[in-house]
Amino acid sequence: MFPLIGVTSPNNFIVSTPRGECIQDQHGLLRELKYDIIKQSESTISFQKKYSKNSRIRNAKYPDKSPHKFVFWPYDFEFIKKYTLTNTSLTIQFEIKAEKGMPFMLGYHPAFKLNGNKTEIIKTTSSEITIDQILAIGSNAFPVLNTEEITLIKKDGLNVKIKTKGFQNFMLWTEVNNMLCIEPITCYPNTTDACLTPDMFRTLNKTEFFEIIISPF
Repeated sequence: MFPLIGVTSPNNFIVSTPRGECIQDQHGLLRELKYDIIKQSESTISFQKKYSKNSRIRNAKYPDKSPHKFVFWPYDFEFIKKYTLTNTSLTIQFEIKAEKGMPFMLGYHPAFKLNGNKTEIIKTTSSEITIDQILAIGSNAFPVLNTEEITLIKKDGLNVKIKTKGFQNFMLWTEVNNMLCIEPITCYPNTTDACLTPDMFRTLNKTEFFEIIISPF
């Protein structure tokens, strides 16, 4: 989810930036770009996406879910994703390179299998959240703010701990009993009825780094 998180349809898919307005669909245009492998070893692999400002990218949501055939963003950027696998964990690292001052939001969207009986608990240092609580929120996703660590506790099967650097928030989403998305995010986009307010964006400082470590136990 980059360079924004959340829906854009309430604004007719228009997003305002310091460089003017552009067209974006839900969760941004990074998903529409192709990854190239730039480095690979036995336990690591790195992918890269590059985007040239104002390039029109075909929108996969058109025409069924969007009236806009193309989306675009008024900044150049380079996006690198690196996976590192060990016997105990999977680490995902993101590196974003762009012009200083570019507004952005970033989210990652991993999904985890559940047993289907809604007995799992999502735990932070200060709270416990049930699957029923997440289901009750619906499509907005359940916010878990101001934390860099979260744990999925199961009665059956392996638990999963997720530690992050840089994101500072999570949101939890599912509409079924047997799957849960535990999503590290820089900002929760559904705090008000307003769509993509300026305070939801961070300002890029030429290069930004983010990390997620997923550890079963």
